[in-house]
This record gives sequence, structure tokens and C-alpha cells, in this order.
Amino acid sequence: MTLGPPRVVSIEDLRRLARRRLPRAVFDYIDGAAEREVTLRENRRVFEDVTFRPRQAVAVAPCDLSATVLGTPVSLPVLLAPVGSSRLFYPRAEEAAAHVAGAAGTIYILSTLSGCRLEDVRRATSGTAWYQLYLVGGREAALAGIARARAAGYAALVVTLDTPVAGLRERDVRNGVKEVLSGGLAGLPFLPQFLAKPRWLFDFLRDGGLMRFPNVIIPGQGALAYLDVEAALQETTVTWQDLGWIREAWGGPILVKGVLTAGDARRAMAEGVDGIIVSNHGGRQLDTVSPTLRALPEVVAAAGTRVTVLMDGGIRTGSDVVKALCLGAKAVLVGRAYAYGLGAAGEAGVGRAVDILRRDMVRTMKLLGCASVKDLNRSYVDVPAQWAGATQASPLRGGQDDLSDVLA
Repeated sequence: MTLGPPRVVSIEDLRRLARRRLPRAVFDYIDGAAEREVTLRENRRVFEDVTFRPRQAVAVAPCDLSATVLGTPVSLPVLLAPVGSSRLFYPRAEEAAAHVAGAAGTIYILSTLSGCRLEDVRRATSGTAWYQLYLVGGREAALAGIARARAAGYAALVVTLDTPVAGLRERDVRNGVKEVLSGGLAGLPFLPQFLAKPRWLFDFLRDGGLMRFPNVIIPGQGALAYLDVEAALQETTVTWQDLGWIREAWGGPILVKGVLTAGDARRAMAEGVDGIIVSNHGGRQLDTVSPTLRALPEVVAAAGTRVTVLMDGGIRTGSDVVKALCLGAKAVLVGRAYAYGLGAAGEAGVGRAVDILRRDMVRTMKLLGCASVKDLNRSYVDVPAQWAGATQASPLRGGQDDLSDVLA
């Protein structure tokens, strides 16, 4: 598949190609969210509420996009988020995405609910990898997964907090995902959508067909089956108290993912976490919660300089990344942006997604008059006054709006 210009110039182009290649149920798994999908839409729309304050007549040398995230230097402050069941999108998808992340000089985060063994994924990247932890399968299964991730060389553990149950993803229900996965007669009416994509079906069956999750080994049962995930989630809520035994088992940096309020940020810091990821699970859990960009300033204000704050949700362009960095995120995570790439063309699609975001960032920063992501701050954006923690930037504070620069 040709991915060169002018065919693919945006993440939306990759989305359209993924929609064309994938069965409806698989595309909707990537594209959809919980209930009325209000938060899904708001995650993207909210970037329109934040506007830029560019510095004109500034000579900008080649832009420096490098950053340091939890002690790890990255060439691009865009991390590849954990995306469960990626092998539905393309064969060996997690390995392909990890390989691209390493080549791009950034971090890949592997989901517990991966179709590839965590050891294989770690070997696929030349860079740093983190492991995202669900407690599906119970404490014994989680401890086994933590031990494997530590032995394989994962550098940090990302504990997801916002999945005490699976959200109601109406598209999945309408597409008969559960019925198809059950393998019974109830799934027959939903099969034509898969048969209509013979190339995808051939690749999927060649890669092993209906999935189990090899990183979740249930004692006495083996690898967790795809069909059993929803029930397993309902039995394994993560509490703040769980961070104690998780930290003891892991022995390395821990981030929590799913924080949207200052109160939860303070509680996370009290539990000794090293990083906080402002996330609403891409709108896939509780609908109508705050979009993450709007929640970011509140969490950043609560965290101060004590822990690393990252953000995901709604990012489709490099300018989205720049706005999040201006509001205090050290880096961002992208999920759908590269998942569309996987669905469109596998590793080549992920590479194009990362390249689009990189080029967008460089162009945006040159137009802003900012040469380095390290210099991005609130003075480069206007933020709605009603956002919690989002005090408006003074025209005499920050960057080249500083009074000393005006008088120079």
C-alpha cells in the first residue's frame, strides 16, 4: 500500500485507510468509545479552545524536540500508548509498533492485553519500553506478569486505574463482538462484515486467529481468553492500597494512568508514584468526564515539580502535542493516532503516523517562534479562564513577552 504524499498527510488520512481495510467491528473497536461518545468528541474538540500566542520575526534554528521522561532521553515527546488487542488490527502489531517507537527514539508502552508475548515485544524495540498493568486474572497472574516484565527489561510500570468495569462501548455491542468471539451460532449474523474483508481475514487467521492474551496466565487455566476480559476486569479493581504490593514486586518507576483531578493527583503522590498520566481512557470508560486537555492544568498545578505529568486523549496533530506541552505535560501518549496507522498499513502506517506528528510539531514550533520543546510554556497559549488551574498568561511574563525582552 502506498503511503507517500499526497495520499497520506494527516492522521485522518490514516483513519480513512484503516476504515477501508478493516472489518467494521475491528475499525469501530479503534474508533469508538463509551455510550454517546461525548468524551471522545470533546477530547478532540477541546484543543480548539486553546489558541496560540506566536512570537513574530524570530529566527528559529532547527527545532529541538528532545526531552527527558522519567530519566529516559527521547527524541520526540510523543510516546506510543498501550492499546489492547492491537493484533486485531495487523499481524504482530505490538512488535511492529514497538519497532517504530525505538527507531523514532521514543518509548513504547505495551498493554497487558497484548496479543504478542511481552518478551517478543521488548526485543522488537531498540529503545525504551514500559509495561502497562491490569490486574486481570487476579494478584497471582499480575505478579507473574510483573516478574516477566522486569526480567525482560521494561523500564517502568504503568498502572491503569480507570477500569473497575469495562465501559459500555455501544458500537461493539451492535457489531456483535461478544457473539462472534463466543464461536457459537449467535455470531453467524455478524460474520459477513469479516468475510467482506478477505485480505484482513487471511492475515488474521495466518497470525493465529481468535486471540488469547499470553501475558495474562491464569493459574490452572492458561492464557486469558479474549472473551473473558470483561468478566476478569470486574473482579480486579485497582485500589490505592494495591500500589504497595505492586511497588514491592516491581522495584522500579511506577506511573498511574487515569487521573483527572487534583485530589487523585495528590493521593497518587502520597502513594509514592513517579509519574501521573492524565487520561480518560480515550473516552472508552465513563462518558462525559472532562476532556484530558481541560483536566491537565488542574493536575499539573497539584503535582508541581514533584512527579512527571503526562497526558493522552484526542491528539491528532503536532499542534495538539505542542498545546499539551505548553500546559505542563512533559510528554504525551498517543493511541488512536498510531492504531489507525496499524489498521491502515501495519508498521509502515505507524511510521507514517509518527512522522506526521513530528513534522507537525516542527512546523508549529517554527510558526510559534520557539526553537525547543524545553522552552514551551503557558505564555505561548491562551486558555479559557474558567479552566481549573489555568491562570491566563500575562503579556509581560514568559518567553519573549517578558518585560526584559520588550525593553531590550
